[in-house]
Amino acid sequence: MDNFKKYLGVILLILGVIFLVVYRYALPHNALLVTGIVFELAGIFAYIFINKKG
Repeated sequence: MDNFKKYLGVILLILGVIFLVVYRYALPHNALLVTGIVFELAGIFAYIFINKKG
């Protein structure tokens, strides 16, 4: 479980990229755009706070 928690930020970033690619090439709906941005921001903050060494 600790290994999964360590990579949670990266997984969220990849999910965000997938949503943004689907938005760009398949379905241009604003919900996909907003969801992708939320996943990107959540992934960045999760990566920073989970992997903080101090």
